[in-house]
Amino acid sequence: MIVKPDGVERGLTGEILSRIERKGLRIVAGDLRTIGREVASRHYEEHQGKAFYEDLLAFITRSPAWVLVVEGPGDETYAVVRRLMGSTNPREAAPGTIRGDLAIELTENLVHGSDSPEAAAREIGIFFPGLT
Repeated sequence: MIVKPDGVERGLTGEILSRIERKGLRIVAGDLRTIGREVASRHYEEHQGKAFYEDLLAFITRSPAWVLVVEGPGDETYAVVRRLMGSTNPREAAPGTIRGDLAIELTENLVHGSDSPEAAAREIGIFFPGLT
């Protein structure tokens, strides 16, 4: 999971992490860092060549973000995190979700969460290479 630069800039990191913990999930690794372009390129490699790719890289690298590893029971932790986050578009996100309650813009929607166990393993390898 990532609390993106807009979440850190707006001072929402504590609120977001609190929601994760209140759900009963554990934060097992976390680091506040400015994500470099090379790491961002690896993270968003599936979007290379798309019209929004350069804007995406500029956004995620503009200021510090919290990168996290979250654990929960079973193999479906990623799905629990994504439900907590809400729809990618904050205007469509349900009340009670992070994006539904706190986000405003589609392009600055506060958080990123892996969309599968395979994506989680790949992303953990990018941000916490010694952890996998």
